[in-house]
Amino acid sequence: MLDREGYRPNVGIILLNAKNQVFWGKRVRAHSWQFPQGGINSGETPEQAMFRELHEEVGLRPDHVRIIARTRHWLRYDVPSHFVRRDSRGIYKGQKQIWYLLRLTGRDCDVCLRATSHPEFDAWRWNDYWVPLDSVIEFKREVYQLALTELSHFLPHTEPRTRYLRSNLRHRHGHHDRPAMESPIGDFNPLATPDAA
Repeated sequence: MLDREGYRPNVGIILLNAKNQVFWGKRVRAHSWQFPQGGINSGETPEQAMFRELHEEVGLRPDHVRIIARTRHWLRYDVPSHFVRRDSRGIYKGQKQIWYLLRLTGRDCDVCLRATSHPEFDAWRWNDYWVPLDSVIEFKREVYQLALTELSHFLPHTEPRTRYLRSNLRHRHGHHDRPAMESPIGDFNPLATPDAA
């Protein structure tokens, strides 16, 4: 399912433990680490897709987590040109994502990477929130920085975002590249429905 611009609707998940460390999964038979993510199926809301992907990729169910916040708008990334393809649905250019910030209310032993017959990850670990992004595949790094930054103001006592994040990432997304504490919150509901795009 692609939108008119060629982006597939998708959700990303930043899962926190009690120490505000984030869950990183190592992709099966690869050396890259990433947050859980996956496509939104036809008829699904972003929240429904998030809970489905959380179970498929991490083995957790809704009663294992609590939603803290989510990004206000879709965040997009383009895939490299050799991934761009045309089919009957149009030209696939990349992903547009709603990111969720979750708190693990269950235990580490509730994590199960083999909850389905097609696991996405073969290892996982907890890392500091502002972990270096060098281990993330390059074309996703900017959207990771945008999501981490936007959701960081829902964390207590986080370290400054510039301490670890790569400073040479390009910002093409206007208001999304401001530090979180400078973003006007107003009556923003972190769990509201995303804007249409």
